[in-house]
Amino acid sequence: MRSFLVIGMGRFGRAVSEELIELGHDVVAIESDETIGQNLADQVAHVVIADAKEEGVLRSVGVGNFDCVIVAMTSIEDSIMVTLMVKELGAQYVVAKAKSKQHMTVLKRVGADRVVFPERDMGQRVAQSLAVEHMIDCIELSPEDTIVEIPAPQSWVGKDMIELDIRKKYQVNILAVRASGVENSLIVELNPHRKFCEGDVVFIIGKRWKTQKLGKLK
Repeated sequence: MRSFLVIGMGRFGRAVSEELIELGHDVVAIESDETIGQNLADQVAHVVIADAKEEGVLRSVGVGNFDCVIVAMTSIEDSIMVTLMVKELGAQYVVAKAKSKQHMTVLKRVGADRVVFPERDMGQRVAQSLAVEHMIDCIELSPEDTIVEIPAPQSWVGKDMIELDIRKKYQVNILAVRASGVENSLIVELNPHRKFCEGDVVFIIGKRWKTQKLGKLK
């Protein structure tokens, strides 16, 4: 279990908090709006109703004790200020939400370890998955590298990874396989002799153009 401090409980902050809690992690939230904070009491174990722009508030929760601080404030000015403050107060790892490319640039300059741009990121993922007929999902790791989720191509069914020689032929790596017909059956420790079955879903990491090419296989 890891510990997370989420600052700002708008749609993004709330969604991140709920998912982290669902995954079994410890979440503390800071929200300045008393009504929103009180409504979160049943979802988040500990909600601090206070203004995160006040250094004393951040010191009181001990930002340096969390594995990750997530700055999810809606105000651009506030998010920049708070990102700078939590880094100066010793936050181990800071994720900040951006609303524009310029905002993203400034957040990186004031110390954010990772900047997310939810609208852009989701738009890119949807576009990439729609552009390739058989792709289920796509996660961009860098401008060149992606993880894609695709159904096992029909030409792979009945064959194993050794027969297909996937790494050499396609220059990608298989991270995991979700076996068909079995609930919660994500196989991470892959057996190279396991034959692909109809309905398997494959998670592949590699260069963008190579993974997209795989998404077109039948």
